[in-house]
Amino acid sequence: MKNLDERTITQAVIERNSFSSNERLKDVMLSLVQHLHSFAREVQLTEEEWEIGINFLTAVGQICSPTRQEFILLSDTLGLSTLVIAQNHKKPLGCTEATVFGPFHVQDAPHLELGSNMSEGVKGTPWFVSGAIKGIDGQIIPNAEIEAWQADDEGFYDVQKPDLEKYQGRAVFHADQNGKYHFQTIVPEAYPIPHDGPVGKMLEALNRHPWRPAHLHFMISAPGYERLVTHVFKDESAYLDSDAVFGVRTSLIAQWIKHENGVAPNGEYHSNPFYTLEFDFILNKEQVKVEAA
Repeated sequence: MKNLDERTITQAVIERNSFSSNERLKDVMLSLVQHLHSFAREVQLTEEEWEIGINFLTAVGQICSPTRQEFILLSDTLGLSTLVIAQNHKKPLGCTEATVFGPFHVQDAPHLELGSNMSEGVKGTPWFVSGAIKGIDGQIIPNAEIEAWQADDEGFYDVQKPDLEKYQGRAVFHADQNGKYHFQTIVPEAYPIPHDGPVGKMLEALNRHPWRPAHLHFMISAPGYERLVTHVFKDESAYLDSDAVFGVRTSLIAQWIKHENGVAPNGEYHSNPFYTLEFDFILNKEQVKVEAA
């Protein structure tokens, strides 16, 4: 094809991509090209702006590492992560809602016994977390895998601390035969997402703050049930109404109860304050599908 212009280039690209034998890929690329070209036409994209965009995406890729995923951060802050989750995790009423995965998950978190302290020596206010894993019908789910991870009380995840020799503030547990789980950690606080890179510069240019409310990440898996990726947010935390990554759900906000002193759930007496949280997770069975309206 020769002499393509702003009126003919879109169809030319679509036709060139049509030779793929992967039907899903063809559908995705068809829509992507159409919307991308429509965007450029709608905003009358200049060459200077195109170059700025290319440099921005290049910088996003360059800052990524095994412990930092700037593209997930970009997706989160543009609301794309929440949109994809909402489209793909329509659940029956009563199931625990899913929310964003975040950029700080790792594949090889340590496996700990129930009741263990996953903070691994991080300083902070003790926090005792417990609850149950159930199905939508109320049936207990024994031995579910529960992966939890969090920031510390200064707002940093372990992978943001290059001098650490082992993981802190993350672990994999397994519920007991009655679907119960419990573990100890420290209370995380609200924190800013990493804003020293291109995504941070984007937020600054848009006059947006980078803060997230205090929360604890969970990923829960059990045979016969959909995997659940979610958070539990601290009630009364700052930024619940303006989460930088649009991840807050009312049903995921829970009361983190402060105790000035006393006997903690692990049986030890604490003369200083500690917190407790009890939260049950309701999983959706794999075969239950809710069709889009």
